[in-house]
Amino acid sequence: MAIKNMTRKQVQIFFERLREQRPHPETELNFSNPFELLVAVTLSAQSTDVSVNKVTDRLFPIANTPEKIYALGVDGLKNYIKTLGLYNAKAENVHKACQMLIEKHQSQVPDNRADLEALPGVGRKTANVVLNTAFGHPTMAVDTHIFRLGNRTGLAVGKNVIEVEQRLIKVIPKEFILDAHHWLILHGRYCCIARKPKCAECVVSDVCQWPDRYDFGANRPSKS
Repeated sequence: MAIKNMTRKQVQIFFERLREQRPHPETELNFSNPFELLVAVTLSAQSTDVSVNKVTDRLFPIANTPEKIYALGVDGLKNYIKTLGLYNAKAENVHKACQMLIEKHQSQVPDNRADLEALPGVGRKTANVVLNTAFGHPTMAVDTHIFRLGNRTGLAVGKNVIEVEQRLIKVIPKEFILDAHHWLILHGRYCCIARKPKCAECVVSDVCQWPDRYDFGANRPSKS
């Protein structure tokens, strides 16, 4: 059965509920400036935020600027991040990105998509996270959690991440857009999980369009 898109009223209710549940949502990656965020998000590909935080909690006190990480060298950086998946490629990319930041951007993280995506290892999703979280842009980074949630609930049905991203940007009311990424990723990570979603404790199950939600404990609407 095809999932229907939520109505505008349902979308409004959806985000009001998520805001009530988490008034001040934040990323679970540890960072204190745009550069640290850029590095952390780059390292997070196919790795959990918990595992990335363990790495950066050791790395950032030693090197948290493009110059300092570049000075470590690729092999030196690998020693800090070798517990992460794809650490060889990540070390190469982060090191090259640091060089580019030093040479082309005065060691500052650029505040625009084109320059961010020109950095090695930085794709659309990473750029969206940095633009939103570090610089307050109304961008939407669609990861596996948000892609699943958007399609399952009817919030943003799409065949690929770009379609889901565009739909989310279109339907999310302006008052919610800056925090929407964090609300959605946290809801997808802890409630609307891939297997056995926690529909019984979901605060938006009544506006969710997933037909199977009742099989996972969502309250059925009362018959009047």
